[in-house]
Amino acid sequence: MGDNNDSQEAQQEGDRWADLADLILTISREIQIRGYTDAEAHSLTTSEAAVMRHLQQEPSTSMTGLINATGLLRTNLSTVLKSLDGKGLIERRVRAENRREITVHRTQRGQRNYEVVRREWSKLISRAAPLDDGALGEALDLLSGIRDSLIAERARALDSSAFDADAKRAG
Repeated sequence: MGDNNDSQEAQQEGDRWADLADLILTISREIQIRGYTDAEAHSLTTSEAAVMRHLQQEPSTSMTGLINATGLLRTNLSTVLKSLDGKGLIERRVRAENRREITVHRTQRGQRNYEVVRREWSKLISRAAPLDDGALGEALDLLSGIRDSLIAERARALDSSAFDADAKRAG
């Protein structure tokens, strides 16, 4: 009987984590479909937002750095960068040391867009959230930990698949 209770508890805990994932996706969608009230804000696709989010942490990076940070394929990243460049949010520069490589840089307009968008997110979520500041801190810690773990897991999987591909070529 103990095994059955353990199984039920594990199922309930699994359901709660699935509920959390579902809530995250629903909240993300609710934010996205509202658009922005500030005329300065540029709406971005999910992939464009991932690139811009990385460029907030690292204002200048290589294509490889963006691929690793966002999980986008090189061909998809090129399309995203073209769109962001057209919106004036990034600049692509050829590296002087190696003219075949480019670096991607956040522009002032890209920085400003991020600030405007975050301000709008803050207003929207703070109006909707029934949390006190203590609960908000706990929620941020939990979600940050989940994000960091998922990114690390993706990086390990990419490293492993690259290793497997190299082994097949060598074998």
